[in-house]
Amino acid sequence: MTPSSTPQRPVIRWGAVCIDCADAEELAAFYSRLLGWEITSRDTPDSRQGGAGWILMRDPAGGVGLSFQAEEWYQPPVWPEEPGAQTKMSHFEIGVDDLEAAVAHAIAAGAREAPLQPQDRGRDELRVMLDPAGHPFCLFVG
Repeated sequence: MTPSSTPQRPVIRWGAVCIDCADAEELAAFYSRLLGWEITSRDTPDSRQGGAGWILMRDPAGGVGLSFQAEEWYQPPVWPEEPGAQTKMSHFEIGVDDLEAAVAHAIAAGAREAPLQPQDRGRDELRVMLDPAGHPFCLFVG
């Protein structure tokens, strides 16, 4: 095939990252407090097309959104990972300018500090936190 006959790629945009959880309302409220974002869309019992509830929030400055899908079968991940236990599939890396203030803010919003922290990074550089559904996320200076 010559370059002129190569099919054009369709327009594909990354819209949001969706997090499974047991309670979409609780998790959306936590991330709204943590990030300062507002809920922009949600399904209702009349419009629900699966799962136990779905909520979308977007960064007011633009970019990729964050959504939450409640599932009755949800099991929180175990941190740190253990063989045979539900493991995390992904986690957020959230840059902050003041780590101690960000940790305090996250805790006030409903997070908890993970009991085990990475040994290869200083507590003044990175902190592993757990959201109300048990998903780990990292706060790091940067």
